[in-house]
Amino acid sequence: MTFQGLIVQLLSGISTGMVIFLIAVGLSLVFGTLRVLNLAHAALYMLGAYLCFWISSTLSQVTGAFWWALLLAPLGVAIFGGLVEVLLLRRIYDREHLDQYLLTFALILIIGDLCKLAWGVDYNMVETPWPLSGPIIFKGIIFPRYNIFLILCGPVVFVGLWALIRYTRLGRIIRAMTYNREMANALGTNVPLVYTVVFMLGCWLAGLGGALVSPMSSVMPGMDMVILIECFIIVVIGGLGSLPGAFLGSLIFGLVNAFGILVAPRLAIAFAFILMIIVLIVRPWGLMGKPE
Repeated sequence: MTFQGLIVQLLSGISTGMVIFLIAVGLSLVFGTLRVLNLAHAALYMLGAYLCFWISSTLSQVTGAFWWALLLAPLGVAIFGGLVEVLLLRRIYDREHLDQYLLTFALILIIGDLCKLAWGVDYNMVETPWPLSGPIIFKGIIFPRYNIFLILCGPVVFVGLWALIRYTRLGRIIRAMTYNREMANALGTNVPLVYTVVFMLGCWLAGLGGALVSPMSSVMPGMDMVILIECFIIVVIGGLGSLPGAFLGSLIFGLVNAFGILVAPRLAIAFAFILMIIVLIVRPWGLMGKPE
């Protein structure tokens, strides 16, 4: 492989990792605070992609239709997630994990069927927005502008979340509840409200990931299944509940997947599973997680 091809593959892996980071970090954040492993998280990513497609199509005659869709689609997913948390999840926090898994698995089926009912089963595409359409050409390296934009989105979201958790009152409450939920509750924290806000934030991140991926991938039923598997690989590698772990795990996954395609295209995902197994054997709590 040429040097230019190697750089393109490297950038492709990073861009893939940054998109999946947006989804995986929401899953990790929700688990770290609520102790709920939301199996429907990837379905919310799919909902975000469909909403982006629908909004951008509806506003196709409006200047900057995609950017409006990028703003509104994650917000719509967050509102939907807030309703799910208040009406459904809040009732099962004190139950066995099996009940949580059954409920969130049911949500996968419900959201999937709602998307089919609303938008059909056809493959849909969102047009790449100006000025991000077309490639960047630099010293023989040809790479899509939009993928460069995706690479930049990951660190921006990571820094924003880190600042939110590190320096804001909400962040201090989230950290307190992560370490000792009972003590935070005893000190007067409105636990149900914090749960709702955190779950909505996780859903917003999933919706953002779906909206961002829609111009580079078909929006279709079942697009959430592969992402769900990849998110679990990432949070296991990085450490469930760890923000830096989600970022590091996403970057590692993207690179392993990109170069795995070069070595054995049909076995690319297997390399990520092998890495996950190695991490589980050597460090069961993940690269950046903490043992409990």
